[in-house]
Amino acid sequence: MRDVRDYLEWLEARNELIRVSEELSPELEIPAFLRRAMYQKAGAVLFERVKGYPEWRVIGNLFTSVETVREALGVERLEEIGERPLKLMESLPLGFADKLSSLGKLKEMSAYLPKLVRKAEFTRNVVEDEPLNFVPAFKTWPMDGSRYLTYPLVCFSDPKGVNSISVYRVMLLDGERGVIHWQVHKRGSQAWRDYLERNDGKMPVAIAIGSDIGTLLTAVSPVPYPMDKLLFAGFVRGSGLELYRLPNGVLVPANAEAVIEGYVQVDELSEEGPFGDHFGFYDKPSERNELYPIFHAERIYYRDNPIYYGSVVGKPPLEDAVIGKAIERIFLPLMRVVLPEVVDVNFPEYGVFQGVAIVSIKKRYPGQGKKVLNALWGTGQMALTKVIVVVSDDINPHDIDQVIWAIASFVNPERDVLIIPHAHTDALDPAVPRPPLGSKLGIDATRKLPEEMDGRVVEEVKEDPEVLERLEGLFKKYLGGGDGL
Repeated sequence: MRDVRDYLEWLEARNELIRVSEELSPELEIPAFLRRAMYQKAGAVLFERVKGYPEWRVIGNLFTSVETVREALGVERLEEIGERPLKLMESLPLGFADKLSSLGKLKEMSAYLPKLVRKAEFTRNVVEDEPLNFVPAFKTWPMDGSRYLTYPLVCFSDPKGVNSISVYRVMLLDGERGVIHWQVHKRGSQAWRDYLERNDGKMPVAIAIGSDIGTLLTAVSPVPYPMDKLLFAGFVRGSGLELYRLPNGVLVPANAEAVIEGYVQVDELSEEGPFGDHFGFYDKPSERNELYPIFHAERIYYRDNPIYYGSVVGKPPLEDAVIGKAIERIFLPLMRVVLPEVVDVNFPEYGVFQGVAIVSIKKRYPGQGKKVLNALWGTGQMALTKVIVVVSDDINPHDIDQVIWAIASFVNPERDVLIIPHAHTDALDPAVPRPPLGSKLGIDATRKLPEEMDGRVVEEVKEDPEVLERLEGLFKKYLGGGDGL
C-alpha cells in the first residue's frame, strides 16, 4: 500500500472504515468519538467535515486490530518482520561460494533500502503564515494544556548522520511554535543534546503527518540505535521507503499527507502539558523535572484534500494497545538475539505497554530467571518497564491464569522478588512522586531447580496415562472431548 489513502480503501473494502459526514470539532468531539469507536471495536473512522478546517479530513483508529495490521503488512506472522534483518545478517561471506550466495542477500537487502525521490505530492501546496494553526490538531481531554499533534512523525538526523522518524507528541503554543515531548532516553533528546554540545544553534526538524501503515508503525517502534529507522521502515513495509529531501535537509516520507518544515532552537526550553496520557491520567508539568525543546514551524506543505491522522490515548484499550501488541510480536526475534533463552513475551493491554511485561524462558540453570530480569532492564525500551514477571516455557505468558498459578506455585517472595529502587522510569508513570525516577519490581516465577530449593523436591500431580486411555471413549461420549484444561 503506497500511502494512507490506499490503506483507507483497503479498510473500507473489509468493512473496517466508518465515514462520518456530520461536522465535528477536533477539540474534544472527534477524540471522544474515536475513543468510543475503539472501545466498541468499530474500526477506523474518517471524519469528512472538520469544524474550522474546511481543507481537511481527519482519520483516526487506523490500527484497528493486530490481525488487521498483520494482513495489511502482508505477513503470516508479525514476527517475520523482525526476522528479516536477522536473516540478512546470519552469515558472513567467507569462501568463494559464500560470497556468491551473499550476492543474493545483497539483492534482497537492496529491496528494503530507502529511495530518494525528486517529487512528492505534498509539495503541491504550501502555507507559511502561522502553519501550525492550519492543522486540525486535537484537544483530546478537557484539561489538556493546548491542542496537540498526537501522532506526528518527527524526522531528523543526529550529528553523526543517523536518520530517525519517531512519534513524540507536540503541544502547540501558537501558530508557529510547539513543544516536542521527547523524553530523555529517546533518540530525539539525544540528538538534541548532541547539537547542544556542538554549539549548533538550530537542529533541523520536520514533522510529517500521515503515511503508509508500515511507516506509521516504524515511527513508534523502539528500533535500537544506531540502526537507521528509515531503513527499518523498509523491513516493516516489505519494501524501501521513498524519501523526499526538504530545503532544510531533512528526509521525510514522500507519501506523507502533509509536512511541517522547521527547526528546534537547541537552547530554548519550555514546560509541556498537562496532557491526558495512555495511563488514563493527566501528565502535568509541575510533577516533572523536565523541560522540553521548542519546535519552530516555518511552513507546511500538504497534498490536495489532505487527511490528518491523529491518535487518541486514555484508559486502555485504545489504539495504542493494538500498536503495542504489534510491536511486541515484531521485536520478539530481536529480543531473542540479546537473550536466546526467551521463548515468548506478553505486554498485556491493561499493562499500558511499559507498565507490565511477562516473559517466558527456557530455563537451564539456577538463577537464570533473575539474570533475565536484570538483562531486560538493561535493554533498550525494556529499561522503562516497571514490572516484569519471568516464567518457565511451559507457562503461556498470554494466559494470565497460568501466570498467576506460576506466581502462586513457584515464588518465594524473599528469594524470587526483586525491587530496584531509584531507577529510571517512564516520565508518564502516575505512581511515582517525581518522574522519571521510581522503582522496578521483578518476579522470578520460573520453576525452581533443586539447587534453588536447598534439595527439596516438590512432586507435581500428573494423570495416569493408562486411566486416561481407558476413559477416552467416555470423555467423548459425555464431555465432548477436550483435555479438561
